[in-house]
Amino acid sequence: MRECVIGVDVGTLSVRAGAFTLDGKMLSCAVEPIEISYPQENFVEQSSENIWEATCKAVRRCVEDAGIKREEVIGISYDATCSLVAVDKFGKPITVSPTGDAKWNVIVWMDHRAIRYADEINSTGHRALRYVGGIISPEMEPPKLRWLKEHLPKTWRNAGKFFDLADFMVYRSTGNDVRSLCTVVCKWLYMGHEGQWDYDFYERIGLGDLLEGGRVSENVQLMGTAAGNLTKQAAEELGLSERAVVGVGIIDAHAGGIGVLGAVWEEVDGTPVELLETAIALIGGTSSCHMAVSREPKFIDGVWGPYFGAMIPGMWLTEGGQSATGSLIDYTINDSAQAAKVKDMAEQTGKSVYEVLNEVVEELRQRTGLYERLTRDIHILDFHHGNRSPYADPHAKGVIDGLTLDTSLESLARRYYAVIQAIAYGTRNIVETLNRHGYRIERIYACGGGTKNPVWLREHADITECRIYLPREPEAVVLGSAILASVAAGAYSSIPEAMKGMCHSGEIIEPNPGTFDYHRAKFELYLEMYQQHLERRKRMARF
Repeated sequence: MRECVIGVDVGTLSVRAGAFTLDGKMLSCAVEPIEISYPQENFVEQSSENIWEATCKAVRRCVEDAGIKREEVIGISYDATCSLVAVDKFGKPITVSPTGDAKWNVIVWMDHRAIRYADEINSTGHRALRYVGGIISPEMEPPKLRWLKEHLPKTWRNAGKFFDLADFMVYRSTGNDVRSLCTVVCKWLYMGHEGQWDYDFYERIGLGDLLEGGRVSENVQLMGTAAGNLTKQAAEELGLSERAVVGVGIIDAHAGGIGVLGAVWEEVDGTPVELLETAIALIGGTSSCHMAVSREPKFIDGVWGPYFGAMIPGMWLTEGGQSATGSLIDYTINDSAQAAKVKDMAEQTGKSVYEVLNEVVEELRQRTGLYERLTRDIHILDFHHGNRSPYADPHAKGVIDGLTLDTSLESLARRYYAVIQAIAYGTRNIVETLNRHGYRIERIYACGGGTKNPVWLREHADITECRIYLPREPEAVVLGSAILASVAAGAYSSIPEAMKGMCHSGEIIEPNPGTFDYHRAKFELYLEMYQQHLERRKRMARF
């Protein structure tokens, strides 16, 4: 009987399940959409029941498409967005929504309802904040929990447990409340290097009672640790057997880091730990995350971390990020007068809207002879949903310089192209910030939705001046979770061993030196735009 593992990626808009052999070959992949609700501005909510149902559908279809027997699946693990899940004392959904509907019991990572509480927490200057770049984000759990306590006191009183979404998936699968070192270190300010919760921090921010009554578990384990076997009910719903071991999960971007960085051992000769400090994992999706690891902690204002053991065991993680990347590209398209036409063109040709616009961009590049300089008269600051790194400024806004009255398809294509470049300038800003603080980043290992767009890849290589290494397995985030499943099931002794055995390199994107001067000039303007934005905010603050 052959043995395989399943990785499940719970993203912002869909659940993706992949079945893998123990050497990292994907046998099948299935995707199911999940519901999302926007009850008010800055409020984004989901349903844990809907997410679980979508997961079960995706896993069952994945097993069927792979042609494997349920007994052949020896392990399963989950990654998920860092969203907050609330359940009552019976494990049932309890509302986190201003609507009062219990269905909506998940505050999604990108929800910014708690900006005020993030500001209040930051004003304490507590020592725990050193481990999130000095400034906590409203995307993390403590500000969201403060909002719940203040605005939905009934939910606060009646809540039985609060989970990060990846930990909820493990709980739903096994009945065991085991928290991931990754989730609690990165999003709850758990002191991973000390192996304990900082009770003083939670008392200081008015959440001392959170850590009482089992609402947040003391059982914190390394990712890929066996959390238990599937319960009979979970096995039936997932279409698997109770034989399957469930691995302690991980945040989605961190799963992507595991899924791509194993290729470091293939690509470059040398000591793996040394090489890891010269590489960054870029996971591009609705948002983008930039994962770098080091043997010693690096404290960088405005950049999340250092997080001990949150991705590669025994190493410190520094996590940069951009709050809106794929979502900003979609916004740019949907906000245009040409949106309906582009979607119609895509439907008629069997292409994606990105492929349609890429073709228009390339035609303009060639016809004008401007190539990358096609955007010389339009400048974009991509902070439409605030800045995560390196400024940690959730109050930031997007800026566009160079708009005209042109509503043509070509005008949209230029703006679309400029947005992709702006996102890449944001990545360059993060990489340069890390390198100023002791990193030596020279290679990018990339995965996620953005890497399926050749224009996105080319511009990121040219603008960062870094080689971009793609994984052989494009579903690297799902692979990262499968790696954890393989460790939990005992097929590998550790996460690094499983990374070496299951990660393999693919295409390499080389930067074009002929573009460097142009992009260096544009990058300077990009940095200036933020400073100008800050000055305008300062001058208007009295109103």
